[in-house]
Parts: sequence; structure tokens; C-alpha cells
Amino acid sequence: MNDFSEALSSYERALQIRQKSLPSNHPDLITTYNNIGLINYNMGNYSKAIAAYEKAFQSQEQSLPVNHPNRAIYYNNIGMVYNNMGDYANALASYEKALHIRQQTLASNHPELAVPYNNVGMVQYTLGNYAKALASYEKVLEIHQQNLPSNHSDLGDSYNNIGMVYFTMANYPKALSYYQKSLEIKQQSLPPGHLSLGTTYNNLGMAYMNMGEHRKALSAHENALQIRQQSLPSTHSDLAMSLGHIGNVYHSMGEHKKALSYCQRAVEIAHQTLPSQHPHVQWYRKILQDVEKQL
Repeated sequence: MNDFSEALSSYERALQIRQKSLPSNHPDLITTYNNIGLINYNMGNYSKAIAAYEKAFQSQEQSLPVNHPNRAIYYNNIGMVYNNMGDYANALASYEKALHIRQQTLASNHPELAVPYNNVGMVQYTLGNYAKALASYEKVLEIHQQNLPSNHSDLGDSYNNIGMVYFTMANYPKALSYYQKSLEIKQQSLPPGHLSLGTTYNNLGMAYMNMGEHRKALSAHENALQIRQQSLPSTHSDLAMSLGHIGNVYHSMGEHKKALSYCQRAVEIAHQTLPSQHPHVQWYRKILQDVEKQL
């Protein structure tokens, strides 16, 4: 955080100097506003980030054609801020504007369209608009398939995102097939302990669990736990998630003694890293209580 604060102070000093010596639409001034916006975004100062991004945009708006890429960059930046603020309606509106601008100047499967389509899909998913999220994510996959090697990790992410939508729609067999494709690609393109592999193993485990395939669910969650233990601090909430899932699988299999230790560890870690009313904390507690009743 100190590095961000120092960088912010430096850019603010540069801004004061440039405001006195440069015209309001000078590229250096616009870049400075954008840098101030980005640092405030990274520091969680979202209202200040929006103000800086708007200054950057206002400085160049009158001189930009309606479909200029810089307009899309502005709307994408604003969309990211709104998304992190939990203002998903404004995030979606901003991301859709960015996408619309890029669609006017790029071929329908241009690689630079993947990010705006993905952003729209992400917010639609968060809003519960699953059919629209699926359409956006499928377009991202189509773009990646036409522009990337077949084992590129971005393809793995696309398959994972589509699987996530199907999982949320309770279409577990379809979710499983996409998660499996994601895992296959990530195993080829990423180092063995990469956290993205842990996420996909976790998702596979949840799909198997909902299909009643407990042994496969257990194996997937154990793989996720192993990766996360190698890469994350011992109190990270993702470790609690893996432990909770393993405990839940053992509980469902009737192996309550094994389930107990995993559930206890999940609750212990979650209490250190998450608010007491967080849904994950409540879920770990409930599993632990259910397990204790069986002993």
C-alpha cells in the first residue's frame, strides 16, 4: 500500500505541474489522469478513481471520433470500478458501451473483443442473467478458438466460465464436461501448482458432488487442497473452502470421523479470514454441526 501511496503522490505532483504548462487535452495530461485513476482503483478509492477517469475522458472527449478505442478504454475502466463497488447495473452499462465501440471498428472475431465480451458475461452472471452470460462467454470461447493455440490457458478459462454458468443453472453433466476441458488445457499450459488449476479442481469436485459421484469429488477436492496448500498462506480462505468441501464429501459418504477434522479446520481458518456472517463461514459451521450430531 505504501508503494501505491508514493506513486499516487508522484502522479499528483506531476499533474499539478502539467496542468500549468499543458493544454487540457494534451496526451501527457490524459495519461496522468488515467494513472491516478488506476492507482486509486488498486487502493480501493473507487470514487476518486471514477473522478480521475472522468477527467481523462473529458479532456479528450470532444476531439475523439465516436468509435475511437480510447472511448472504449474509458468505459472499460469505469466498468471495472463500478464492478468492484458492487454497482453491477452501472458496470454492465459501461462494459456494454465499451463492447459496442469495439464492435464498430473490429472484425467480429477479433482477439481484442474477447475482454469486453468476457466483462459483459461476468456481470450478467453476477446479476443472475445466466442465458445472457452464457451467450457472452460462448462468444469469448469462439474468439479464442479462432485466435489462440488449442492449449492456451485463456481457452481453459473460457471453458471454466461456461462450466460455471451451467453449474449455477444446475446442469451438472454439462458443467462437468466444460470443467474437464478446462482442466485438460490448463494441465498442458500451466505449471503443476498453478492456482488456476486449484480452482478448476474445486469446480470439478462440486460438479461431481452434485452428481452423487463422491469418490471423484473427493479426489478433485484433494487435488485442489494440495495445490492451494503449496501456494497460499495457511490461513487463506480458499484453503478453508477445500477443507470444507472434503469434510462435506466424507460426511455424505458416512465417514463422519474423517469429516470432523476437515470441518474443524475449515471453521478455524474461516474465523480468521472472513466475517462471522459470511455465507462460507455459516456453511462450514452447519456441516460441522451436522457431523458432530452423527458422532
